[in-house]
Amino acid sequence: MASHSVYKVIFEHEGVFIHPSSDDEVIEQDLLISGALRILDKDGEIIVEYRPLEDTVDPSNMLCAGKDSSSVVEWTQCPGDRSHQLLETQQSYETEWDMVNAVSFRKKSCTNGEGSLNHNHEKSRWALTFSVSDLKSVTVKEEGWTFLICKLKEASTPLPALHFHQGGSREFLESLKKFALLTESASDKTCLLVSTPNKALSQSFENLLDDNTFGLIHKFRKDPYVTTLGSFSKVTNYLFDALRGTEEQHQRPPEEVADLLGEVIPGLEINQQEEPGFEVITRIDLGTRPQVTRREPLSAEEWNKHQDPEGRMVNVPHLKLLIFKGGLCHAGRKEAWKFLLGYFPWDSTLEERKALQRSKTDEYFRMKLQWKSVSEEQERRNSRLRDYRSLIEKDVNRTDRTNRFYEGIDNPGLVLLHDILMTYCMYDFDLGYVQGMSDLLSPILYVMENEVDAFWCFVSFMDQMHQNFEEQMQGMKTQLIQLSTLLRLLDLAFWNYLESQDSGYLYFCFRWLLIRFKRELSFQDVLRLWEVMWTGLPCQNLHLLVCCAILDSEKQKIMDENYGFNEILKHINELSMKLDIEEILQKAEGICLQIKSCKDLPQSVSAILGFNTDVSDPKGYGSSGAPRLAQRQEACSNGHLRETNSHNSCKVAFIS
Repeated sequence: MASHSVYKVIFEHEGVFIHPSSDDEVIEQDLLISGALRILDKDGEIIVEYRPLEDTVDPSNMLCAGKDSSSVVEWTQCPGDRSHQLLETQQSYETEWDMVNAVSFRKKSCTNGEGSLNHNHEKSRWALTFSVSDLKSVTVKEEGWTFLICKLKEASTPLPALHFHQGGSREFLESLKKFALLTESASDKTCLLVSTPNKALSQSFENLLDDNTFGLIHKFRKDPYVTTLGSFSKVTNYLFDALRGTEEQHQRPPEEVADLLGEVIPGLEINQQEEPGFEVITRIDLGTRPQVTRREPLSAEEWNKHQDPEGRMVNVPHLKLLIFKGGLCHAGRKEAWKFLLGYFPWDSTLEERKALQRSKTDEYFRMKLQWKSVSEEQERRNSRLRDYRSLIEKDVNRTDRTNRFYEGIDNPGLVLLHDILMTYCMYDFDLGYVQGMSDLLSPILYVMENEVDAFWCFVSFMDQMHQNFEEQMQGMKTQLIQLSTLLRLLDLAFWNYLESQDSGYLYFCFRWLLIRFKRELSFQDVLRLWEVMWTGLPCQNLHLLVCCAILDSEKQKIMDENYGFNEILKHINELSMKLDIEEILQKAEGICLQIKSCKDLPQSVSAILGFNTDVSDPKGYGSSGAPRLAQRQEACSNGHLRETNSHNSCKVAFIS
């Protein structure tokens, strides 16, 4: 089977029109061609694509949410006729919530009959596709609305103008600036000349927005999440020069680098001297790393065998061990994840869980109604809600758009992502929405296929991840320190090498920790990793050992090639989508057992991995449930108030 190109949607906007001229044949004089304009990253090549409306949607086998989010519409295509019909909406437990909507999905069997759309038909004559590297200029004109005229470097016929009747031209140009330099023509101020770097450079610097050192540093300080998911996750000589100085200068002293990093990551204190309460970790003989094996995913039948006649889960420690060693088959995830995340208590009966779902459904829709009932006039006076909505809409439109569950225009999955994230803002007013949270919700919604269940599972996951997104970034600071501590124990020589390259603070792992490897692994591998981590086995903070396992596999290449600061960033970034999750989990478990068997284990390491807890367990993996955030208390059902012990968490384990 031929491999399909992997592409990522960078920009997408509907309501872009082409005005055919009167000279065009078989075109009505006043006809406007409406379509969607996109910027795509196809295997590292940046493509601009315009598709007329009839080409933008595959009507076959597609579920769409109604504009008012009150129904689901199934679109079908019959020979010579296109029709749509309302699907039966999911019955909510409280009929008064039907107006607010619970969008559900219904599986549709795939057929190759007459109803399927033939993708090999002749493309519309108005469809356009060209590479940004072939673009010579973009002329910006105003005519009551903005229209753009794109000119290619080598083109026999001019491209039609793209008319933005519904806005979006500025966003298109801003997206284009991420991959090309737009400069105003000296002879025509409306004309923007386009220049692009070579392909290799454009891949490495894909999201670099600023063209000076201060810009990137300032941007990271102002919004570390946005920058980490964009510019800082790519390789930049600018950050390299900012932290190390030019080649002609001597390497910056450690205290100066620490000061700079303290500015880049606000509040991150890096101590250059020994300090009471911290152990100095010297070289320790950890012994031989044991070999471990993994098993096949737990089947739905095996899961059902762990239920008693009333639906309680039995022999839970053994069940968690099976999940840890092999994960779950996809058919079992929808139910198992609710237990792993703490939405369902392990000792609850089937009837108790039904009652819980009824209660949680009622609670969810009461919160959803809070933002759904806000009028436009009210929202104009609520800047915080406005900002949350704007950021959510922007992020939802670029979250996992290559996944079948979220691809296409007016996809119901996108509506649910939006609604759940908006409702979470009502659940947790203090945190609201921060970029990266849509990445955590997407796999959960994909598995649950249910708005209410996905929301409460997401709430449980956010209870573990909350500190990652708080303004003070306490969770991220703590995890970076803990990861450095573990790496120092495992391989002091490698850690010293990273230190010599100004990389000892492991800030290149920031994105790994922030959204739990969501951007580093394939979608299915993310599902496997998360469900394994949620078992709480074989120790606390397994994700830190996953980081160590990846670095352990890459350290030889980094050291042999004598990679510097910039090369390390580039190399780590390029690991995305190339990692083998089963191999990583196997190595992470081996590292855990190796550390645990050490007789002279430093107290700080024991605290990070939770080895201080005295648990009787013949397997040596503990029998506790999913990881819990220490001392977190929810003061009310809406989660507006929380008490934490985060101020002291830097010297103890960050339990996530």
